[in-house]
Amino acid sequence: MTKAIRIHAHGGPEVLQWEDVPTPEPGPGEALVGHAAVGLNYIDVYFRTGLYKSLLPATIGMEAAGTVTAVGEGVTTVAVGDRVAYATAPIGAYATERVIAADRLVKLPDTIDFKTAAAMMLQGLTAQYLLRRTYRVQPGETILVHAAAGGVGLILTQWARHLGATVIGVVSTEAKAEVARAHGAAHVLVGYADLPAHVKRITGGAMVPVVYDSIGKDTFLASLDSLAPLGMMVSYGNASGPVGAVDVGLLAAKGSLFLTRPTLATYTAKQADLQNGARELIAVVQSGAVRISVNQTFPLEQAAAAHAALEARQTTGSTVLLP
Repeated sequence: MTKAIRIHAHGGPEVLQWEDVPTPEPGPGEALVGHAAVGLNYIDVYFRTGLYKSLLPATIGMEAAGTVTAVGEGVTTVAVGDRVAYATAPIGAYATERVIAADRLVKLPDTIDFKTAAAMMLQGLTAQYLLRRTYRVQPGETILVHAAAGGVGLILTQWARHLGATVIGVVSTEAKAEVARAHGAAHVLVGYADLPAHVKRITGGAMVPVVYDSIGKDTFLASLDSLAPLGMMVSYGNASGPVGAVDVGLLAAKGSLFLTRPTLATYTAKQADLQNGARELIAVVQSGAVRISVNQTFPLEQAAAAHAALEARQTTGSTVLLP
């Protein structure tokens, strides 16, 4: 038998149940991975609450690292004993082991430990496509990053600085401001009151060419108002709730702005894109340009406590669940 966190109904952290499930067998094109560490991400909350739909009962979680213990027919990309990680649909990572499509696995170099890998894949691949593909940040640019002390935010901040950009980070507390500064944010704002005015002051009136906004409803308009003409609004999360209907006329009125709602699933749908993004991510981590901060760990069976801490904004950096 395998142990897994499962939900039988949508709701708060209390719906996360630690249960026995049958050990899965890999089918054609699949691999069985024994998990050493499981990543905690805000998307897990969306699946738990039902904002993102899934059939019930369900094992949530999209990211983990471990060792391949069996492979199905036709698998050539990985072999038994390979150290691997993944950050991909379908959900099912909150388990001691799981079956997953072998072409979704990324091989790990020996220099990346399992906790780091489980913390960096989803958030790091997200940062990779945001900075290198959604909007290709250039040296000398000043950019705005919400939740700059969070998992994606810390990677975004470090990577953007490595690319030669100046980061304005937005955080929720003074303690998180210190974390963001320590990871390369040149300017840090606590809270988003009067955000456009602060951005105008910092940039000498130029505003920013791109805003990376994972907060959603509460910050959407302030983010738009922080953009320079022809700027790119990247709304990639809903921590405060979904943005809802948008009057596209606002984009014209505020400077012929661009708006996108990207997802990691789209940007890594092709195996070549997944592997290329992973190579870039692993390279910047190995170089030391991006440090993965695993600031909290919880036993996997205590996933409910981890979710409560995440939603209360009591975490910084990355959180890993240990089977």
